[in-house]
Amino acid sequence: MPAAPIPDETLAALACPVCGGGLRMHGAAIGCDAGHRFDRARQGHLTLLAGRTPFESDTAAMVAARERFLDGGWHVPTAAALAETAAAEAPGARLVLDVGGGTGWYAARVLDALPAARGLSLDLSKAAAARAARAHPRLASIVADAWAGLPLQQGSVDVALSVFAPRNADELARVLAPGGVLLVAVPEADHLAELVEPLGMLRVDPRKQERLAERLGAFERGAVRAVRRELRLDRAAARDLVLMGPSAFHAEPALLDERLAALPESIHATLAVTVAAYRLR
Repeated sequence: MPAAPIPDETLAALACPVCGGGLRMHGAAIGCDAGHRFDRARQGHLTLLAGRTPFESDTAAMVAARERFLDGGWHVPTAAALAETAAAEAPGARLVLDVGGGTGWYAARVLDALPAARGLSLDLSKAAAARAARAHPRLASIVADAWAGLPLQQGSVDVALSVFAPRNADELARVLAPGGVLLVAVPEADHLAELVEPLGMLRVDPRKQERLAERLGAFERGAVRAVRRELRLDRAAARDLVLMGPSAFHAEPALLDERLAALPESIHATLAVTVAAYRLR
């Protein structure tokens, strides 16, 4: 799928990461009236960074592993829960923002459930953003550091997604429109627990839900959907699962392959995710 152009309505929702001014087309470039200009790569994504970031972004190999795993359909129930919640909570949404949107896989499915909405996927990884730019005809893609401030106008977003991603709660509150909804997908304590020891994966923090409630103190939780499935992964899918997320930064490929070889061809794992809708108090 070719990269979709950035519609004027989406461009109007963006803000300059340097001065906060509005962005528009200046000839062939995108920038603000103060003279700050930003590049749109030939792959279709727009980079909105005000300088260097201290954070490490997902590598091209991690993004490729995530794309293979998601295309395998293992997280279809999670995406369905997000899409159904979005359609129920914000049927008239005009702009959907996916913060830490990765390849745009989840945002694309939410947009399918909201036919009148446009989408914006934001990620620090250029490799992920390049894929997101082609994930859906109504999805634009930007490279940005969410912790440095979301490069969006105040009150410009109707639905914000946070799917297995860190959350800048103050910034999410700022960019949500009145009545807007934040949809959060987080793993439960036993999510993929069967693979933690055998494959050396990072364990889900047992206080994750408690910490989430603390971080989102300005929000009130509404509708909740529990996603729970028993997965039967082959070794290739299990390998991609390790290498697509934070565990990849600690994994040694040779040791991972040894561990995978010791497991059966069909590997049992529990998918345990909670999808919840939040609105500002």
